[in-house]
Amino acid sequence: MNNSSKTSGSNAASAAPSNFIRTLIAHDLENGKHGGRVHTRFPPEPNGYLHIGHAKSICLNFTVAAENNGYCNLRFDDTNPAKESQEFVDSIKDNIKWLGFSWHGEVRYSSNYFETLYDFAVQLIDSGKAYVCSLSAEEAREYRGTLTEAGRNSPDRGRSVGDNLDLFARMRAGEFADGAYSVRAKIDMASPNMNMRDPVLYRIRHVTHHQTGDKWCIYPTYDYTHCISDAIEGITHSLCTLEFEDHRPLYDWILQDLEIEAIRAASVLANSPEKYVLPEQTEFAKLKLNYTMMGKRNLKTMVEEGVVSGWDDPRMPTIAGMRRRGFTPASIRNFCESVGVSRSEGVVDLGMLEHAIRDDLDKHAPRAMCVMNPLRVVIGNIAAGEIQQLDMASHPKDESLGRRSVPFTREIVIDRADFESDPPAGFKRLIPGGEVRLRGCYVIKCNEVVTDSDGEVIALHCSADLDTLGKKPEGRKVKGVIHWVSASEGKPVSIRLYDRLFTVENPESKQIEDYRSCLNPDSLIEIAGGLIEPAAITGEHQRFQFEREGYFCLDELDSSPDNPVFNRTITLRDSWAK
Repeated sequence: MNNSSKTSGSNAASAAPSNFIRTLIAHDLENGKHGGRVHTRFPPEPNGYLHIGHAKSICLNFTVAAENNGYCNLRFDDTNPAKESQEFVDSIKDNIKWLGFSWHGEVRYSSNYFETLYDFAVQLIDSGKAYVCSLSAEEAREYRGTLTEAGRNSPDRGRSVGDNLDLFARMRAGEFADGAYSVRAKIDMASPNMNMRDPVLYRIRHVTHHQTGDKWCIYPTYDYTHCISDAIEGITHSLCTLEFEDHRPLYDWILQDLEIEAIRAASVLANSPEKYVLPEQTEFAKLKLNYTMMGKRNLKTMVEEGVVSGWDDPRMPTIAGMRRRGFTPASIRNFCESVGVSRSEGVVDLGMLEHAIRDDLDKHAPRAMCVMNPLRVVIGNIAAGEIQQLDMASHPKDESLGRRSVPFTREIVIDRADFESDPPAGFKRLIPGGEVRLRGCYVIKCNEVVTDSDGEVIALHCSADLDTLGKKPEGRKVKGVIHWVSASEGKPVSIRLYDRLFTVENPESKQIEDYRSCLNPDSLIEIAGGLIEPAAITGEHQRFQFEREGYFCLDELDSSPDNPVFNRTITLRDSWAK
């Protein structure tokens, strides 16, 4: 997506609810900071698939830029090639576009700036603000100290500038093994902020990079790279989650200890008359959902251990998984907006996300009939071979979704749960000698129950009141309405009933030794042998409300013309409500 126009976002509403970041940006614009520019970025590391937590950050960065006639970049912070891949790059780009957002210009990579980052590191070494250290990772941790105890200076801290520059050049040339040396900032080993105790800026890693190949064997750290990349791209508001709050002093130190004119010269504003001001980092609370694991490492573990079928398993909180399950872009954007943006950590009830998708699908999903557990019904007063095409609305409130033709035949199927030989009190569906209305069709009466040798009900013989199509029956009230599908014209379908993956509110709690112990055994129930009305297969729609069953989505990966597979997105109502 090469878009040089202002950033677009599907939900960039002018009357969006206020939050502290919107207030901050409004204040900056009012005071002419950054020359009235608003330029944000979404900077994922391509080491996994995006999840619902990332969606909040995507929505925030793209939306506040669009609201203020600004730009939002997509930049991959790709400084750790051992854990990154092109697969993750491609999936991230695809999911951002699917959510409805367009980034400014070309896709950017921190690796685009490796040469500039190297030059700035040379500048820091040359000014005595960084040095080459020979401590191993284990030794460096030992020298670092603790939260209550100051660290110790590296024995190499006093190395001459000339020797540091020579070693750094040789690091780049590939003379040394992984871990032999690192480049560290020279700040304060007694700082109460552990991130300021001579943090590592460069490390040696002989790993092929998915963008730069084998050109580099030294790679900058995230903390060093991120702030300079922001500055190069002319970012005004660097929006991060709260875990980066303690990293902000280092973000500022690096930028302030480099020559601002050198940064400007390397930036997109080098030849621009626009005011150049260094970017500033602002933190907000990340999204946490109950009954959900969202740590990327934990998600990766579930994939590798086969607990789920992959990153796009419909039970995963990844955007790819939610998309496959049937979530809509609008439902995710609306959810992220409803959660809001604050600096207070908290856990959001998964019910809010489920409400968002129910609300969206209730308004926009066409209706269809699907019988998952069929019971054969023979209607005696309908001629064999006769097919009546019944005209039904695709949505009870939205005429724009059109109408559909539903075939009605002598033999139909109903759900087994809609018939009881010995009904409990209050049962309002079909019983021996009783009547029920077929959705959009006739009132039928059960005249005979057919059982097998074990007493199992295998068929019902019924009759239809042919005077009740679109009309109430004369002289009696029929309360029950059930769904149905023609036995001959209905299409075979496989159904996957998805539910929450975990049974406990915080499956990532340190008190839980093994996350497998709290997996929901009913998170996936597979049903074969169902029948669905033909319009749901032959039409243009992929998401439906199956009458009385829930909201479902055609699985594009596993479906075939001969075997359509539908995933349950969500039930009609919250079955987990306390």
